[in-house]
Amino acid sequence: MIVRNRSLLALLAAEVVSTTGSQMTWLALPWFVLITTGSATRMTFVAAAEIIGLALLGLPGGRVLHRLGARRTMLLCDSARAPVMALVPVLYWTGGLSFPVLVSVAFALGCLSAPYFAAQKVIVPELLGEDEATVTQANALFQAANRITILLGPVLAGVLIGVIGAAPVLLIDAASYAVSVVLVAGFVPRRKQQPAAAQEPPVAVREGLRFLLGDRLLRVWWPAIALGDAAWTAFFVSVPVLVLTRYGDHPSIAGWLIASFGVGAVLGNVVAYRFLVRRFDGLAVVAVCIMGQALPLWLLPLPVPAWALSAAIAASGLANGLVNPAIHTIMTLRVPQGLRPTVMTTTMVLWAVVNPLGLFVAGPVLDAFGTTPVLVSFALTQTVTMAFFGLAAAWERERRGASIRLDLAEER
Repeated sequence: MIVRNRSLLALLAAEVVSTTGSQMTWLALPWFVLITTGSATRMTFVAAAEIIGLALLGLPGGRVLHRLGARRTMLLCDSARAPVMALVPVLYWTGGLSFPVLVSVAFALGCLSAPYFAAQKVIVPELLGEDEATVTQANALFQAANRITILLGPVLAGVLIGVIGAAPVLLIDAASYAVSVVLVAGFVPRRKQQPAAAQEPPVAVREGLRFLLGDRLLRVWWPAIALGDAAWTAFFVSVPVLVLTRYGDHPSIAGWLIASFGVGAVLGNVVAYRFLVRRFDGLAVVAVCIMGQALPLWLLPLPVPAWALSAAIAASGLANGLVNPAIHTIMTLRVPQGLRPTVMTTTMVLWAVVNPLGLFVAGPVLDAFGTTPVLVSFALTQTVTMAFFGLAAAWERERRGASIRLDLAEER
């Protein structure tokens, strides 16, 4: 049973602790900027700076991952992210925090996150092997852990912001990175590494791009993910404005709205882990369930109570939890082992190039027109991208079935 794997449990614990802190910051930092500056545009620019850091330093991060391995890369990134995050509250309390400094800190956090996220993708098959069902089960656990943080982080942040303010919440995030370092260093074993001179050289970025463009499934899935996630980023960063304009100065409501996605996603991950992984083909699960992530979001632009928005977001999260374990497994195992560090980092960079576009548009629109145009655009983008995503899964499953039937006919 993979749940008895001590290294995997340590990684899961590190994921919960570190990402809960990050989810707290995902509410606390925009709220902090919005309250201190009064500008939704500045709020979105700070969020965009972190994602731009992912894009610009992502490719060098792939070389770091190739040379150090997944475990050491995770340790290095979290060891650096802890003091960088702590700079924001420290400088704020000492009077040294300006808007350019805040943007620079967000950019630095993004630079350190790119190799970390790529390492997270690589380390699971490194620990458990290449069996698709086993890796899918592990990914279901990681997705559940990640979604639990979406449930815990924003709720805790919403409560704590009201009690102690936004700046101390950012300091809690810094501490969470340090806890993650201790867990990974203490319980995840070192891999035996060849001397640097004897290692194969890292695969060129163009090889990673060539692979993505040549794979008929991934060349549809990755742009759909990038555009869909850009819409989600614009939505989440709009939540403080949505709450302030519709429901008043209640950060706890903002926390619950973001956490609702985590509630649904955790339930979906439990169903995926318990019932779907061993019974159904991953492509079939994606093709059937993926539109459930988009359709409930059309409720968001309507003038409804906060609980109705929460229910719609939770329904979207439920569908996301059902499909994400299969999606992450398929995208990882379709890539040959030697290409994975480069491909995973390349896709992270492509994602980070697209993701800020929604933020740069959302900020001025929020200041000028309010939340309704942003929410309508969010639902529309999700509907279109998830439709392409599901159709690509269905086509690939049909193509694979036709290939199997042809092989059987030839054998006869």
